[in-house]
Amino acid sequence: MGILYEDVVLIKEAEKPEDHTVITVNCPDKTGLGCDLCRIILLFGLNIARGDASTDGKWCYLVFWVVGKPTTRWNLLKKRLLEVCPMCSPAVSGIYYYRPEFQQPKPPDVFLLKFWCHYDREGLLHDVTKVLCELELTIKRVKVSTAPDGRVMDLFFVTDTRELLHTKKRQEETIGRLKAVLEDVMICCEIELAGPEVTACSQGSSFLPSAIKEDMFSLELPSERPNGSLASNGITIIVDNSLSPSHTLLQILCQDHKGLIYDITRTLKDYNIQISYGRFFANPKGNCEVDLFVMQVDGKKIVDPSKQNALCSRLRMELIRPLRVDMVSRGPDAELLVANPVELSGRGRPLVFHDITLALKILNIKIFSVEIGRHRIHDREWEVYRILLDEGNGIPLPGKEIIGCVRKKLMGWE
Repeated sequence: MGILYEDVVLIKEAEKPEDHTVITVNCPDKTGLGCDLCRIILLFGLNIARGDASTDGKWCYLVFWVVGKPTTRWNLLKKRLLEVCPMCSPAVSGIYYYRPEFQQPKPPDVFLLKFWCHYDREGLLHDVTKVLCELELTIKRVKVSTAPDGRVMDLFFVTDTRELLHTKKRQEETIGRLKAVLEDVMICCEIELAGPEVTACSQGSSFLPSAIKEDMFSLELPSERPNGSLASNGITIIVDNSLSPSHTLLQILCQDHKGLIYDITRTLKDYNIQISYGRFFANPKGNCEVDLFVMQVDGKKIVDPSKQNALCSRLRMELIRPLRVDMVSRGPDAELLVANPVELSGRGRPLVFHDITLALKILNIKIFSVEIGRHRIHDREWEVYRILLDEGNGIPLPGKEIIGCVRKKLMGWE
């Protein structure tokens, strides 16, 4: 089967502000492709309003109607979407043919971005994070600390999507962009390849108090209803094997949130479940309807009740609490904690740190220190953000309001 390379991903930009931009993907299929595409769409800060997907197991066709922004770099988005599509073999004619073998890329190099600032200010960390996101530098770990004299040292461990951070030009571009946004606040800035010994020193504390683990990472769920559906907080999940001889239908009704389709496809990818046909629609009232015809990796329906219950329970939990947010006392100080589930592939949800720092900037709350680490809890890996808040002038809001603001920003509930 052949297809012109430029037709693998097509983007038709909206003509009017109220219209949706349409993204079409036509390429070889693989389990988890929908998840990978939705993750990139989320990474670019776009919301999926509607979507359709179909596949014959070898070739797939997906359409996403997304809400764009004036600053969206559509050509760059197309390039990133192309990179996660299974590779095709080029012919002299320029037509690409499906090549079934697919090699995983090697892990990207990790770089240490280190800079000192004369003093802290509201929103400093978010401004830095925003620049790094615009430069397509993925933040893997952060270590921020404030010295007794008020100076701030920031250590960012990043990978470069463009794989150019080892070059002098790319480093100068990065440092120049940071200087432009920080102006005379910055003292100095350095970028170097992070060796294993440096990365090991950046891990921070691996200890999480048991009380935090119990409250934040609880997987307890309400009981299942007699009709086989699971409903809570406006979420309904129904499994139906009667409509198709070869597929299981998953019907999901829930409140919309940023990254909703990513959360669903991420869960199915982790369970090695393939979507053969699907459609989803978010209405203006903030509700989402999802219909997915799925099958297991062996090509069979999901008929085992225990597998159905496990899948529904996981989906329900991911839709109720895709991210965990809490605040705890750390001695005399307050610590904000945000836990982000990690895919089995090792990737965490994008833009989490960006949204956390944006929420705190809006609240005019300074950040004293930050630690990002990965923890395995209840047989799942979590990316945990531990943000110690600066209480020099007192925190202007109670903890519940801070948690609520951070959660709303993470969920896209403006």
